[in-house]
Amino acid sequence: MPSNADHTPFVTPAGRTLVLPGLPAHVPLAVQIRGEIVEGVHYGSVAATAADGTLLWAAGDSNAPFYPRSALKPLQAVALVRAGLSLPDELLALAAASHSGGDAHREGALRILTLHGLGISALENTVDLPYGVHERERWLREGGTADHLCQNCSGKHAAMAAVCTLNGWPVSGYLEPDHPLQQLVAATIAELTGEEPAAWSTDGCGTPLPAVSLAGIARAYGRLARAGANEARAHDDAAAHDGGNVALSAEAAVAHAMAAHPEMVAGEGRDVTALMRLLPGAVAKDGFEGVQLVGLPDGRAIAVKIADGGDRARMPVAVRALAALGVPEAAADGALAALATASVLGGGHPVGLLAALDDAFPA
Repeated sequence: MPSNADHTPFVTPAGRTLVLPGLPAHVPLAVQIRGEIVEGVHYGSVAATAADGTLLWAAGDSNAPFYPRSALKPLQAVALVRAGLSLPDELLALAAASHSGGDAHREGALRILTLHGLGISALENTVDLPYGVHERERWLREGGTADHLCQNCSGKHAAMAAVCTLNGWPVSGYLEPDHPLQQLVAATIAELTGEEPAAWSTDGCGTPLPAVSLAGIARAYGRLARAGANEARAHDDAAAHDGGNVALSAEAAVAHAMAAHPEMVAGEGRDVTALMRLLPGAVAKDGFEGVQLVGLPDGRAIAVKIADGGDRARMPVAVRALAALGVPEAAADGALAALATASVLGGGHPVGLLAALDDAFPA
């Protein structure tokens, strides 16, 4: 079913008529079952790409533009490394993170600033409480309030400000679309995805936000993960044979840092951190509005967008997509099984489940 190419009139509750672009041709991807009844249906789209970036298969609309939200961060981090950013792996992983706001995350963002002669006042992200449930509860118990370091994008913003100092660019205004930093980020995203953004907006933290296709961003994640795997092997071989060192590309550096420190990319108890621990060499990142990306060491990748923006179907659909690629850990009895479904409770006891629909995926 193709996208609806016609513009669709929409009347707001206030009576204002808006003309919306064509709607993506999303399909049912997951259901929530309570008892013996389907209680909820999650529509969306999935794209799976090969190591060479070509589309292997898709469910729904893999070419309609969408906003990847925080799933863009690894691509943005590649641009920062290309611009001269050099950080310990745990801090580079934080630059690509939507972190939970724990001590290591807040202190890490501050370390990035301090290493480059900057203070918290350099950050132009929005303020927020810690994203992680336990981290937020602890922060509030200790009298904490919303601030720049707690906000889940603070690692990325600290790294962006740092890159400005390295290149002699103004730190103030680093989020403006015409700033040299954001021009570099935009060019890097276009290169890695293989497509020019269809539109631009602003992400929740204030960063310029391009719209790309699911196939395009899956292609980028496959490139990162494959670079990380291949160049890490070359690095290890050189060290083993003659004690030499092979410099990593920006793509490989970001992928290696994320895979080595998944706790910095998200946080303890977060499904993205769990997936990367269970799937060695994978590059995984979530994004608001039901987005999930996973790049595999062999260069294949999957991209998921849940149409309603809800979070609960994101990971079960992603694991099912990985199973369709033949990833052993994503099989019914594999290491990722706990992430493939979610219990539905009634009176505190399991009475159903949320799971991906097999019919949406290749056999």
